[in-house]
Amino acid sequence: MKKKIKSFDNKTVLTIGRIGSVLSVLMYVSYIPQIMNNLQGNYGNPIQPLVAAINCLIWVLYALLREKKDWPLFVANFPGILFGLATFITSLH
Repeated sequence: MKKKIKSFDNKTVLTIGRIGSVLSVLMYVSYIPQIMNNLQGNYGNPIQPLVAAINCLIWVLYALLREKKDWPLFVANFPGILFGLATFITSLH
């Protein structure tokens, strides 16, 4: 027997999307302490922030290249490009 998946109303789905977007931005802003450590000579590993920046770039391109732009997806991922690249660049020594 198949279980019926409960559907949510549009307001609930939009709220979940907004929460996800805020959490995504906070995740990338959390690179700031690593950037500060990198600038003080306590270098972190550059691989993860570089991969995060590339991942965000792909999602941003997807959001912008769609016929109907996906602005929430863009907003959620654009900071990841900036903070990911900043963390990557400052971690090189």
